[in-house]
Amino acid sequence: MQFSNRRRKLLSNPQNELYGHCLQFYSQSPTENISLAEFETFAVERLKLLKTVENLGVSYVKTTEQYQKKLFNELLNLNFPYKTEADDRKDQNGLTEFEKRRKDHISHFILRLAYCQTEDLRRWFIQQEMDLFRYRFSDLPARYKTEFLHRNNLQYDTLSLEEKKALSDKLINSSYGISGTMVVEQDFYKVPFQDALDLVRSRKVFLKGGYAYIPHQDIISIVLNDFRTRLSKALALTARSLPAVQSDERLQPLLNHLSHAYVGQDYSIQKNIGKISLEQIDPLSGKSFPLCMRQLHKSLRDSHHLRHGGRMQYGLFLKGIGLTLDQALQFWRSEFVKGKVDADKFDKQYAYNVRHMFGKEGKRTDYTPYSCMKVILSNAPSQGDFHGCPFRHSDPELLKQKLQSYKLSPSGIAQILDLVKGMHYQLACQKYFEMTHGVEDSGFSLNHPNQYFIESQKLLGGGGGGGGGGGVREVKREPETPQRGQNQNAATAKTSSAPKTQALSAQDAAEMEDLDTLFMDE
Repeated sequence: MQFSNRRRKLLSNPQNELYGHCLQFYSQSPTENISLAEFETFAVERLKLLKTVENLGVSYVKTTEQYQKKLFNELLNLNFPYKTEADDRKDQNGLTEFEKRRKDHISHFILRLAYCQTEDLRRWFIQQEMDLFRYRFSDLPARYKTEFLHRNNLQYDTLSLEEKKALSDKLINSSYGISGTMVVEQDFYKVPFQDALDLVRSRKVFLKGGYAYIPHQDIISIVLNDFRTRLSKALALTARSLPAVQSDERLQPLLNHLSHAYVGQDYSIQKNIGKISLEQIDPLSGKSFPLCMRQLHKSLRDSHHLRHGGRMQYGLFLKGIGLTLDQALQFWRSEFVKGKVDADKFDKQYAYNVRHMFGKEGKRTDYTPYSCMKVILSNAPSQGDFHGCPFRHSDPELLKQKLQSYKLSPSGIAQILDLVKGMHYQLACQKYFEMTHGVEDSGFSLNHPNQYFIESQKLLGGGGGGGGGGGVREVKREPETPQRGQNQNAATAKTSSAPKTQALSAQDAAEMEDLDTLFMDE
């Protein structure tokens, strides 16, 4: 449904107050009407941007050129604002800079609605928005930083020339990279020391009479603290009004799925159907299965049975890597018969479920293998279950023992456990990939167990096609002492507190719920 909107009117005045600057505190909520299609598009693209911010923050030091370059490219690719000056000229995608600023503004408020629902979601959203804001503010030329402060009524006292000269020696000694000439040429701000605790803690500023004297280059610390305070309060207020918003039947499904959704590749498409043999499953499980599927496979081989949650998660994964329906029936039958289920009982109680997964029964839907977010956020395992995400659902000590049994180095295990502690479960799995494959940088952003398998096969020489015969090479052992940067990067993960997310459609969720009902037997 298309609603009337004032977009043309809004953009007709390039000097309008709302989008006159390339950066915002998002203090004023958008008032125009937009279509539901634009609502969803804006939300998903900002989610992708924030996920990139999270991934880069763990993989790179945030002040490095590589981090800044990759984040700039993401802003460019997703059509978010990146220019300090704006006009009505269109870029190669047909968008003006004002239209990008509008998208930045509206998409932020949409995700506020989706991420205000729980404390964990709010904490994650604040962290990623802060990192994005830090990058964008730091990238501004000095006069645009000053203009931003003025536009947002950030009234920091500026030292006069006489004061700077009188305190010159102290300012030079307490401020990094400041010379005598620079003290005179650049602004210094006088703020209450409690507003600059990060700088005080790191001894980067001069203190006198309860005030911190901050050089212009470090004012980001103060602005960022203000941004965090405002956003935290705004999210709390948004949470109170959420019931009224969720009563809108058009928005409620979108908001419910945005906070734990997926928009990656559809692994139900069987491009590699039949390219894996049953004999290959055992060796592949140790080399190319993510830990969640490796755990399910071992449990199935040990006990010759999986409860319904494990059968769904593992069965759809095997389908996604190329197992045919006939192979799947043979695989599950042979295992269950080794346990307490005879062939006749399997055919009566379990075979229908397997055929249903392949779209041969019921609604004949080609069901999609579970994404990482589906594994992490839904149907948590109980006692006797082996499904779920080991990084999310395992006791840390038991997880550590499991990783040790797989011969990972102590340093590698420590990095993984740091990521788990920071609730970066997908990043922990990606680090597990790097450790078990002997690579320093996996080169992809992990969002799906089947993606893990494909990337593993590409790396090991199997071509990603289900591990065709003879294509798998031996995995290189991870060095005992990892690169210094890896230790530093793992430590930075402690500041964020929600798993990575992308977008899921309501139809996909409905399909999964429908499939769940078929596996309620044990």
